[in-house]
Amino acid sequence: MKRKAFYGIFLFVISAILLVGCSGGTTTSEPTDNGQKDSEKEVDKTLSVAIGADMVSFDIHDHNNTSTEAIHVNMFNYLFKKDANGVVQPELVEEYTIIDELTVEMKLRAGVTFHNGDALTSEDVKFTLERVATDDKLKEYPNYKQIKEVQVVDELTFRVVTHAPEPSLFHRLSRLGSGILPKNYIEENGWDHFLANPVGTGPYQFKEWVRDDHVTLVPFENFYQGKVEEWDEVVFRVIPENSTRVSELLTGGVDIAVNIPPADWERVNSNEGTSIVQEISNRVVMLILRSTEGLPTADPRVRQALDYAIDDGTLANVVLQGGAVPTKTMVGPGNFGHNPELYDNYNYDVEKAKALLAEAGYADGFEITLQSPRGRYLQDAEVAEMIAGMLAAVNVTVKVEFLEWSNFVEMRNANENKEAYLIGLGNSMFDGAYSVDWYRYERHKGHTDYKNDKIEELLAASAVNMNPDERDQQIQEISAIAAEDVPFVTLYQEKINIGVNNNIDFVPTSDEMIYAPSIKRK
Repeated sequence: MKRKAFYGIFLFVISAILLVGCSGGTTTSEPTDNGQKDSEKEVDKTLSVAIGADMVSFDIHDHNNTSTEAIHVNMFNYLFKKDANGVVQPELVEEYTIIDELTVEMKLRAGVTFHNGDALTSEDVKFTLERVATDDKLKEYPNYKQIKEVQVVDELTFRVVTHAPEPSLFHRLSRLGSGILPKNYIEENGWDHFLANPVGTGPYQFKEWVRDDHVTLVPFENFYQGKVEEWDEVVFRVIPENSTRVSELLTGGVDIAVNIPPADWERVNSNEGTSIVQEISNRVVMLILRSTEGLPTADPRVRQALDYAIDDGTLANVVLQGGAVPTKTMVGPGNFGHNPELYDNYNYDVEKAKALLAEAGYADGFEITLQSPRGRYLQDAEVAEMIAGMLAAVNVTVKVEFLEWSNFVEMRNANENKEAYLIGLGNSMFDGAYSVDWYRYERHKGHTDYKNDKIEELLAASAVNMNPDERDQQIQEISAIAAEDVPFVTLYQEKINIGVNNNIDFVPTSDEMIYAPSIKRK
């Protein structure tokens, strides 16, 4: 009786397994250790990525947010695109000819369609570039206002005409402001409809966005390079808490988790099936200071004192446990205009900081507010609190105000920033012109109110200088002046620290993009 009962249970289990195996889903047959094929088993073709902050918007021209662009690159194509070595190559453009110093003629690839079925034409390029080049309310406007007009030659050929010689044109056309919009779709349905139902030409198309929870994309069947077969669905899950992102990775809830804190690196590496992958980011973390008249930070001696009071080396090597490189420049290695003398270098002298404050009339110190996101950057909350402690040593009392990412973005957009805020600025152009433009007075009037006449002169000259050697030196000089005048306190260049399931082949890039077609299953 016992033997019959055992066989009955055995047959029941086998039947259940077979039923599960035949219940639907994608299946594959894989060889067992002895080289023979095992029974068919389901393959999960959903890529799940845990991100620390939600996407800002589907208006691809109205944000400067790298983590948002990391999602957008899967849906939208640019006219040009940087390869793995940072070299700008045509993407939607098939060929181009430089007509003169103000005009470049370009021809689009044939057969490219938007997700709604409309064919990509020169009219879409004109609609896109002239929008971002003329609407000064858009975040990308400062990077595209150099464009005067787009002339349509025929269905696939157009000319980009600039107001003045533009040495960074191809770099500009390789970032989010050149993400091409569907002209007819937007004009027929309205902008609000587009934001709720975005359409691009990229390898993945929109399925769902639940704010502060997840963004879901699915393959575009008619992508011009062919449908992506690797992933049937890509889900970006919003998980602000570091501990939760790590737990989800360790338990298989996500395949990739960004911004793994240093305290968890060993835990992730020692866990069976997960590991940490790293790369130097093109992002510099800094304190943006207000130079508005009447504030202590309007005095360059005060700004310099804050710089000398903050130990960047401790932030990079202790708080981040080697997850960053101290720097005195916004233009990092690999970017045009990089000044190597300012990299892996920082100021730290508490006594000098005190002397500068006394000279400025603040021997007894003063109070400031430091606004910071929590969970957007690696150890951002811990860094903000450490900075507050360092400044206390020179009698500067810091009130740290933590904001959720969406509120932080709103604060910046509304120019409601106080004396200082913590932010990390990337550079997907890989051209120092993008970074040093943050010092331009008109760009941040009412936000930082910083103005340096020499920097203004160099910005104007470098913007139209078609001699690359001269322009390189001009950008380096801007960085050197800023390192002395301290409009912002540059702290460190981040390293990318991403937790990955070992069944996933993912190599991070310095621009921090998460491009699903390049991520493979092992």
